[in-house]
Amino acid sequence: MKSIGFIGLGVMGEPMAANLLRKGYSVTVYNRSAGKDEQLVKLGADSVSTPAAAARSVDVVITMVSNDAAIEEIYYGADGMIAALKPGTVVIDSSTISPELSRRLAASVGERFGDFIDAPVTGSKPAAIDGTLLFMAGGDEQVVEAHRELLLTMGREVIYMGASGNGSTAKLAHNTIVGINAAGLIEGMAIAAKSGIDASAFLRIVQSGGAASKQADLKGRKIIDRDYGVQFSLALMLKDLRLSSVLTDGIGVSTPMLEAAKSLFQIGHAAGLGEKDLSALAQVYESWIGKRIGETPVAAATKAAVGDESSAERRKQTRVPLDIPVMMSIYQWQEAGSFSGQSVEGSLLDVSEDGVQIASKFPLEQDMFVVIHFLKKSELPPMTAKVIRIERKNGQFQYGCLLAGLPLYQRLQLKQYIDSHEG
Repeated sequence: MKSIGFIGLGVMGEPMAANLLRKGYSVTVYNRSAGKDEQLVKLGADSVSTPAAAARSVDVVITMVSNDAAIEEIYYGADGMIAALKPGTVVIDSSTISPELSRRLAASVGERFGDFIDAPVTGSKPAAIDGTLLFMAGGDEQVVEAHRELLLTMGREVIYMGASGNGSTAKLAHNTIVGINAAGLIEGMAIAAKSGIDASAFLRIVQSGGAASKQADLKGRKIIDRDYGVQFSLALMLKDLRLSSVLTDGIGVSTPMLEAAKSLFQIGHAAGLGEKDLSALAQVYESWIGKRIGETPVAAATKAAVGDESSAERRKQTRVPLDIPVMMSIYQWQEAGSFSGQSVEGSLLDVSEDGVQIASKFPLEQDMFVVIHFLKKSELPPMTAKVIRIERKNGQFQYGCLLAGLPLYQRLQLKQYIDSHEG
């Protein structure tokens, strides 16, 4: 039996290494943070203090860490494993990283007269525990085949994807679908919840109809029960979507759904949900709809009857008094299809869930569109708004403006800017 060095004992790595030990493999383990190896040592693993020590005398090194930066440190950092590899060592990386980095790792391992397989997995923590992961493998096909039995100790299937980097590319394409599916599931459940439909009943419909998905099976009950114990963290989902965005920019693929999903998970991460399961994105939607997705219609009606302060309508009515200088670009159409424009001063008085109130001495008309420019230090982009209400107060016009087509990430930026002025 081959001897194994296993580096990275997190949510996925620890149960993967445990399955190797249970099948009789000799395993040497290393983890960057202390204390993650205790259960593995009880199962018979040897624990070492550096990546180099984990790689120096084994036949196969398996790495399973969180991101490109962690891989760089483990492979190339102080006491990194590359310099310690003996000729003939096979390195298998099951992390989700950029295809470009996977190809660089393959070249570095090759320079040490070893072989490299990029073999990321699909299947979250439960599959890692059960040994039912699916490996998507890139690299030399003969090397992959020679290590199929080893991989199947931790999984149920190995699919060969082609040259080095193709395993990582396949994983990013796969996780793009995961992120979009998860966001779609949560959004649909939010629609149902806001409309007073019981979440458990709605989930049964989803699982039985055309919207059925692995995400519905894995995350549906977690969303309803608010169980955000980590199977796959929100921060890692965002990391993968960002990597996929870089990849698709490089190969020239337009990905509007990827970008929308990435924006949603960015909002979740900014809200402090990164270390929770990706299903915690539901909390963002719950803040928007003003209720828990898993709340029963009876409980919701009871809260409404007693005037619950977290009511969505009450929250929507809350307005924050402000006095922030802004400039507005005003464009007016002229004859023959031309237009004239000018900039006028104003101040931001109030902000609500989907609009702002601007004060100015300059007269505007209802339904007119203006572009609002914030102070440079705010780092906010210009925002287009439609005038929907006009009042005259204290010698100024006060304009209620609907923010038109504001992307989610810009809405988050505006909220953070407003919060800083409230403080």
